[in-house]
Amino acid sequence: MPTQRFTKVYGVQDAKIAPLTADPAGGSPTYGSLIDVPGIKSFEISGDVEVKQLRGDNTKLASNSAISNIQVAVTHAKVSLDVLVAILGGDVTDSGTGTTETARWDLKGATATMPSFKLEGVTPENGTDLIGGDFHVILHKLTLAGFPDLGFAEEDYRIASFTADADPLLSTDDWISIVLNETAVGIA
Repeated sequence: MPTQRFTKVYGVQDAKIAPLTADPAGGSPTYGSLIDVPGIKSFEISGDVEVKQLRGDNTKLASNSAISNIQVAVTHAKVSLDVLVAILGGDVTDSGTGTTETARWDLKGATATMPSFKLEGVTPENGTDLIGGDFHVILHKLTLAGFPDLGFAEEDYRIASFTADADPLLSTDDWISIVLNETAVGIA
């Protein structure tokens, strides 16, 4: 019997980004290694629909609509230098030894490439109506829609966030996928 096609969606347990390294028309997309979005707090998808109306004879004759944008907003508890490279560009340099070790992310004009990336989020096991199941949302090709929210907060934790716009892949036309698993699986 097929898995049911409806569910509650409770919580977000994990999210990962993978840099899009190739998207050839008529081919298959390729992605770099998965990068954890640490301390994922929310993963919200919204979209815009453009509606055109045809009017004549002092009345509405027809209307047509099309999706004009799909956007995701992500908040996460910890800043990841590797995530910054995947969504903005730049380079991370590790140096030093022992107590002088540093990890440094630098964004320069030449390295601010705004690369495309894939994002996948998943509920915890049992975050669905299916006991032992989970719910995945995959946005196959994203580009940053604004500079990520970074920085500090007085006497409080600073939550990092970013928004990105989705586009269909050239290779497969995949735009967004939602997968309801009867048995929970990790992001792969």
